[in-house]
Amino acid sequence: MTTIAARPYPYDFVPGHTALVVIDMQRDFIEKGGFGDSLGNDVARLEAIVPTTARLIDLFRKRDWPIIHTREAHKPDLSDCPPSKIRRGNPGLHIGETGAMGRLLVAGEPGNQIVADLAPLDGEIVVDKPGKGMFWATGLHTRLAAMQITHLVFAGVTTEVCVQTSMREANDRGYECLLIEDATESYFPQFKAATIEMIIAQGGIVGWVAPLSALEAAFA
Repeated sequence: MTTIAARPYPYDFVPGHTALVVIDMQRDFIEKGGFGDSLGNDVARLEAIVPTTARLIDLFRKRDWPIIHTREAHKPDLSDCPPSKIRRGNPGLHIGETGAMGRLLVAGEPGNQIVADLAPLDGEIVVDKPGKGMFWATGLHTRLAAMQITHLVFAGVTTEVCVQTSMREANDRGYECLLIEDATESYFPQFKAATIEMIIAQGGIVGWVAPLSALEAAFA
């Protein structure tokens, strides 16, 4: 066990039982011309965390610790996408319709892929999730239990939606969760800040938060 300087108090990192989860670092959310950009968001905010996230992934790869990548993705026939989710999309472009990078949030489409600098390697787990959280309808909890994973380190986008939802789902399943604050981002800085404070409130009601530098220092 290795202690990481974190908020609200130090986090106990357990090698061999800890996995990295990189949430939804997909082209449609991060790159110019993608869905996020079409909504008028500043995608440069999300793109800016790619180098930090790459360093975090590299830290885990060098030690042969497990890595999970998620993508928010639906089947081509949208049979796993609730009609309400489709209705609440961008008024100009809904899930399943064709944008600059193919059909939005559909598995296999160009925009649904993880950005090249963070692309999964062979042997790393890739989870296509039809919801915001990484556990619903994915079977991931069973896979993690089989791997004897008890601790999860989180990165990715967006902080207040898919990252927070996945952390809360993980917390309810008994995982000890650490969010790397400079490897997560939102289109809205105030949403990221508020989410971080919610995570660490009341003695870490959802989990812990730390910068990547704290993790790197612990394993230098």
